[in-house]
Amino acid sequence: MAERNNPAAGGNGHSGGRSRTWTAPVRAMTRIIGADGSPPPTPARDVVRSAVVDCALYVDGVRQEGRQDYASALAAAREQPNAFVWLGLHEPSEAEMAPIAEAYGLHELAVEDAVKAEQRPKLERFNDVVFLVCRTARYLEHGRLTEHSEVVETGQVLMFIGPAFVITVRHGNASRLSPVRTDLEARQELLAQGPWAVAYAVSDRIVDHYIEVADGIEDDLDALEEDVFSRAGTSSIQSIYQLKRELVEFRRAVVPFQRPLLTLTSDASRGTVPKEIRRYFRDVQDHLSRTIEQVTGNDDLLNSILQARLAQVSVDQNNDMRKIASWAAIATVWTAAAGIYGMNFDFMPELKWRYSYPILIMLLVITSGTLYRLFRRNGWL
Repeated sequence: MAERNNPAAGGNGHSGGRSRTWTAPVRAMTRIIGADGSPPPTPARDVVRSAVVDCALYVDGVRQEGRQDYASALAAAREQPNAFVWLGLHEPSEAEMAPIAEAYGLHELAVEDAVKAEQRPKLERFNDVVFLVCRTARYLEHGRLTEHSEVVETGQVLMFIGPAFVITVRHGNASRLSPVRTDLEARQELLAQGPWAVAYAVSDRIVDHYIEVADGIEDDLDALEEDVFSRAGTSSIQSIYQLKRELVEFRRAVVPFQRPLLTLTSDASRGTVPKEIRRYFRDVQDHLSRTIEQVTGNDDLLNSILQARLAQVSVDQNNDMRKIASWAAIATVWTAAAGIYGMNFDFMPELKWRYSYPILIMLLVITSGTLYRLFRRNGWL
């Protein structure tokens, strides 16, 4: 009897069958959470791969087949003429950037800027590697403009341009670079110009987004201006100021980018930027200049709208004060009469007369009506 109920004895009783039924799940749970109840160890993963969006080797403007490791791709590019590597990263951490910086020989200061992504647009040179910082922007569709509306989303794209490679580091979702890669791969003659062709294409896409944002803000300004100067204008100062803040954020992204482009298109960039690519950069600079002019005009117009709205608020407050003063003057007539006859003097004119009360009320009504018409005619009521 004891042997049948003992699971270790291998009996066929009910108790032994129930023990076997629960043994497999218990062993599975033990493997999942560990014998001591601790969570299972996390399998090691390649931290660099988590930041790499795409890595490709290009020879004469043609992408080579297969997905290569960034180190082996760079070695292959240095062994072939007219070849380079385009490595795309998205929001890498310090641990993810360290091996890439070591493999490509990137300066530690530039790597720190690429990780933190809190830089103004600038152009720096570290030996034979050029470091270009761009601010990206995207227009956010929204309904009615309020004091909490987000109109512009900004981010950053940082580029390391070397003799045989270009590394693009993107922060935020304001300007995705996968369409740029697709378009460039369809233009082999331009891509054959090397890493600076990628720098041009990325800059051109960023400036194109600037134009879209500027057009969107201009549409918001038109709607805001129409609402402010309408008879039933409901735009609050808070909503206008919110758009002002969004425009300032956008301006901080656009205006400083003009200096790096001027450097890339100047004679000082000879020997670094190919002559043909400098022509393309001049086109980007022209588009950027027009966008800056548009942003400046929008800023001036928004300031005018804000001042006009403040003036309207002041006028409305003055109108309210005049209305209050008018009604107070009308009420003063009744208060004065009540104050005089409330003194209870023994000798007051018409105090014992039968018609004194209705005549007094009639005089007060006539006086109040006369004052009302006067205030109404002068625009106080």
